[in-house]
Amino acid sequence: MIDAPTESGPSGGRGFEDFHVGTIIRHPIGRTVTATDNAWTTLTAVNTNPIHFDAHYAAQTEFGRPLVNSPFILALVTGLSVADISRYAVNLGWDEVRMPAPVFEGDTIYATSEVLSARESKSRPHMGIVEVKTTGFKQDGTIVMTFRRSILVYKRGHVPKVPLPEPRGSS
Repeated sequence: MIDAPTESGPSGGRGFEDFHVGTIIRHPIGRTVTATDNAWTTLTAVNTNPIHFDAHYAAQTEFGRPLVNSPFILALVTGLSVADISRYAVNLGWDEVRMPAPVFEGDTIYATSEVLSARESKSRPHMGIVEVKTTGFKQDGTIVMTFRRSILVYKRGHVPKVPLPEPRGSS
């Protein structure tokens, strides 16, 4: 079953009750990866593997050009799913992260998520625990990342209020 976004809160997102096992959610936004994304992530993480930042080195590998740093792809694919999966949630962790194909500068990444399980929280009655499998793929459909993610999701009526300040003063 393919599912459309649900307007559970004031700015969209799903509450716990909106997750149904077997539902596949197609996240509507894609993002093109840039050289800046790769350089910034590589330098911030102090990743000294030259395959991410040395074009001459990378040209000598089977890939022929720099690979995009995989922690960036994990963050990107997770981020593509936030509006539909975890806007009103707390991340509990990732499992089974796999990278079956490389990502290069200029690739556009898209994502889908499948709801694997959903149960009420035993310790937080106003929340539930949801597990999803998210798949990130390139513009040509090549899968570049899969992972399972567990999140603690607020139930309807318990989502913290989004601050909506009003402008004041003279215009």
